[in-house]
Amino acid sequence: MLAPNYLPDAHHSLIAELADTLESNSLHWLSGYFAGVAQARQPAREAAPPLTVAAAPAPDAALRLTILYGSQTGNAKRIATQLHDQIQAQGLTARLVRADQYKTKELKDEQLLYIVMSTQGDGDPPDDSIAWVEFLLGKRAPKLPKLKYAVLGLGDSSYPSFCGISQKIDTRLAELGAQRLQDAGAADLDIETVAGPWQSRALEQASQALKAGAPGAAQATVTPLRPQAEKFTRDHPFQAEVLLNQPITGRDSDKDIRHLELSLEGSKLNYEPGDALGVWPVQDDTLVARVLEATGLNAAETVDHQGVQRPLGEWLGRYRELTVLTRPFLTALAERAAQAELTTLLQPESRDALSAYMARHQLIDAVRAWPVRWTAQDLVAALRPLAPRLYSIASCATTAEDEVHLTLAHVAFEHEAESRWGVASHFLAERAEGDTVPIFIEENTRFRLPTDPARDIIMIGAGTGVAPFRAFVQARADADASGRNWLFFGNPHFTSDFLYQTEWQQALKDGQLDRIDLAFSRDQADKIYVQHRLLERGADVYDWIQAGAHVYVCGDADHMARDVQAALLDIARDQGGLSEEGARQWLDELSAQGRYARDVY
Repeated sequence: MLAPNYLPDAHHSLIAELADTLESNSLHWLSGYFAGVAQARQPAREAAPPLTVAAAPAPDAALRLTILYGSQTGNAKRIATQLHDQIQAQGLTARLVRADQYKTKELKDEQLLYIVMSTQGDGDPPDDSIAWVEFLLGKRAPKLPKLKYAVLGLGDSSYPSFCGISQKIDTRLAELGAQRLQDAGAADLDIETVAGPWQSRALEQASQALKAGAPGAAQATVTPLRPQAEKFTRDHPFQAEVLLNQPITGRDSDKDIRHLELSLEGSKLNYEPGDALGVWPVQDDTLVARVLEATGLNAAETVDHQGVQRPLGEWLGRYRELTVLTRPFLTALAERAAQAELTTLLQPESRDALSAYMARHQLIDAVRAWPVRWTAQDLVAALRPLAPRLYSIASCATTAEDEVHLTLAHVAFEHEAESRWGVASHFLAERAEGDTVPIFIEENTRFRLPTDPARDIIMIGAGTGVAPFRAFVQARADADASGRNWLFFGNPHFTSDFLYQTEWQQALKDGQLDRIDLAFSRDQADKIYVQHRLLERGADVYDWIQAGAHVYVCGDADHMARDVQAALLDIARDQGGLSEEGARQWLDELSAQGRYARDVY
């Protein structure tokens, strides 16, 4: 029997249209919102009693569900937390654990384990998971015949080793005798496309496993939710007004680095030093026109993709990635082009050649090099959804108040006499004062100042990697922290690339910065980088760390961060007399204590 319909047809259509645009989490919240509105509108004498429903059975104490995550930028944490919340909403019990807080001795006793793991760079684990992954892949990992598991990987298909670390974890667990509940998920930057179905299957599996053999259902009380104030998130960004967009490199610099100030007034968004700002970019109209010309398609043509209808031009401008090449797109292109060169490039043995090609070329180059007949529908389906970009926040909320500041390197260059750029940096660099930018806050709990303000800190950053340290120094000054602050900063030239020079000089004068060491790589014949300055100051660096200092690194993951880590290991050996293994254990222990933290990209 159908339930009665209390809605006028017009209202029913509006709600159906709204529901089509929302994700499952938003729908759950909205149901509680409407229930709260309905309860608030009832007369007092007719106040609705709390709803009594059958609670889900308590899980068998012998069977425990653990959700373990490793996250570099917060996405894996967000997905793992969503799954945890969904499981708890069913009245089931699960624990949510970050990889570096997981006790490896417990692995042998696990029976149900879900792993959500992001990929750092080309197939590496995120910083918070390095030790756990080394344990799992090493000889000390136990046999796991009782374990049932599922792995979800988050990655970037512009790297050849897409979701490489999650695939290694999935394979290793099977080798140790564990039973795979579902195939490992491999989510690209359009995370929810893969993560959503994976979460649904995981939730169903968890419900079946945890309820099996559990005691009879108890009665529980559910209180309808009250309407909540508007909350701005990744999926519901705030339109922040641009207050300032100012170049901070000199005319002779090879770089275009900007200082941006955005208004948070009215957003109720909060952030802490170390957090990142998410930005939803829009493609440049020039690039959209180039892609349309190369494919021979019409911007006005309507495309229905996954139940959403938009003109092709809107799909390309706001919802599809056009600057970064990905292996899935090249694969789709190869299926249509039948070109030996492209087919060879996609073979496993051509991994390095593929990586080099994707690093030097953008999507428009591939479309022009291997022209094929596309339909608008097929092109939208082949392109990766446009994802937000994250930028380290360069301000402290107590100093900037209703503002958030960014240090932005505008990625722009010439390729074959044609202008090219990075989608988000170009979008931001082109914003004028008064324009708005869709933003959200992405927490980075592993990149936090010491809770003890008396602790010393060592900050190591190159280029725009100095951004979070501007926030750190502001926050320590506002809090009257007694700990010392030491900054290592590097860039090509002193005269044109010394970012925030006057601020650092004033901080030194005011005692807010105790030491600064500079590495301007192109100002002398031999290139000098921050890792060289670290080695030169090795004795003092080691003494500060041994006395309790926290070490922070921000910048390029593939080069700068690796070289800095190598320098710290050299310092441990040279100044501490440690063996190579001992130096690694020393650095691992600093990381485990939260005293060695990296914000790398």
